[in-house]
Amino acid sequence: MRLVLARCTVDYEGRLSAHLPEAVRLIMVKADGCVAIHADGGAYKPLNWMNAPNRLVIDEAAGLWVVTNAKGETLTITVHEILAEVNHELGVDPGLRKDGVEAHLQELLAANPTVIADGLRLVRREYPTDIGPVDLLCRDANGATVAIEIKRRGEIDGVEQLARYLEFLNRDPLLRPVRGIFVAQEIKPQARVLAGTRSIGWVEVDYDELRGIVSEELRLF
Repeated sequence: MRLVLARCTVDYEGRLSAHLPEAVRLIMVKADGCVAIHADGGAYKPLNWMNAPNRLVIDEAAGLWVVTNAKGETLTITVHEILAEVNHELGVDPGLRKDGVEAHLQELLAANPTVIADGLRLVRREYPTDIGPVDLLCRDANGATVAIEIKRRGEIDGVEQLARYLEFLNRDPLLRPVRGIFVAQEIKPQARVLAGTRSIGWVEVDYDELRGIVSEELRLF
């Protein structure tokens, strides 16, 4: 990974045009080719970015970094001053380890994916991709591919994670079109709204019911 703290301007041309005026920002270039520009705030989300695969051409003398992709999008970073820089090989990441409840949820849902949607059948658990494993890869009743992300508590970062998986999986002609379903014991309202804007379905599941534990609450039927 290459990290550059620089005074720069940024211009994007593609589906729309965007300009970031001169300021000090962090430029991050990951091993997979992803380029992201961060400000000193806003949590994990960059101001602008270009996902892999792409082509990065750097003219150090002119201070120009030009990133292009197959869609015809262009991200141009004009570096006016480099304040600090570091290059470091991070190695292979082992991936996010789920807590006991999330891991067991995944196991239970893999054994019976129809709890999520009628006709759903499992293809593989922990389906590997270059950006991390997809919890469950399934096929629906029509044979279409469905990617499922499972969380104990469903928040917007889980939806964003699934959206990244979908973008990656839909590049594979053997899988696409791939739709996503976000599954959790409880899904926050903000996560539901974001899922809707990304055309991602969501399902809340009861952990105890999946384990076969009958609720002690009184029921009419």
